[in-house]
Amino acid sequence: MSDVLVVVGAGSIGQAIARRVGVGKTVLLADRRSDNARAAADVLSNAGYDARTAEVDISAAESVQALVATASALGDVSGLIQAAGVSPSQAPVETVLKVDLYGTALLLEEFGKIVVKGGAGIVISSQSGHRMGPLTIEQNRQLATTPVNDLLDLPFLRSDAVRDPLHAYQLSKRANGLRVQAEAVRWGRRGARLNAISPGIVITPLARDELNGPRGEGYRMMIESSIAGRAATPDEIANVAALLMGRDGAFITGSDFLIDGGTTAVHWFGGDVTSSRAW
Repeated sequence: MSDVLVVVGAGSIGQAIARRVGVGKTVLLADRRSDNARAAADVLSNAGYDARTAEVDISAAESVQALVATASALGDVSGLIQAAGVSPSQAPVETVLKVDLYGTALLLEEFGKIVVKGGAGIVISSQSGHRMGPLTIEQNRQLATTPVNDLLDLPFLRSDAVRDPLHAYQLSKRANGLRVQAEAVRWGRRGARLNAISPGIVITPLARDELNGPRGEGYRMMIESSIAGRAATPDEIANVAALLMGRDGAFITGSDFLIDGGTTAVHWFGGDVTSSRAW
């Protein structure tokens, strides 16, 4: 039985990371849409990878537990890439919180129980978590350490306290970074590492939805006013993920890497050149 790399969210970024870190491993591509997983598996299989597929709904505990069982039956789970999620233009508040916040925490908890020594995980978060104003110390602690099943009952995450899907998204991505810090301690007891990457605008189908959605103007403004002056490619995110998951990243755990072409720097320190309503 080989080592198993689990890729949750079979989109462009997940596939790009899998190509770099999945050589010689069984790559299990899991997605809510089985056709997405199969399409990604076909691409990887044709390139020489041992690719398998699974269907998963990360907002449902039973579904995530079933995915853990499927992955464990294939071999030792040595890697997890959490690249699944929804954007503010794709879903209402409740769905954003259930998938992006709760679902990520659930994956980290369940795979943290079985990841093998020397293993590593990556959560693909977002620059959006760095663009929201500060929370209280207690709120940070709650997002990091509240038991998964109680997370969405936190007062500041209830529907009457979250303004709109963008606010829900920002809270979710802030929570992702905090959760990675806390879970890295638990993963560390098993000899495994865990980090997050917070990309800026990366050209993917999700990004195209945003460009064509109600926040498209602000989205384009972020690209134009960023220090890099362009959006990123999935491969640029995967380059950093490969470092974090490989031997050269052995001293890195519990960290959140902002890779956004400088848009967050411009947001906070570049004057009135970005929209405060853009994610």
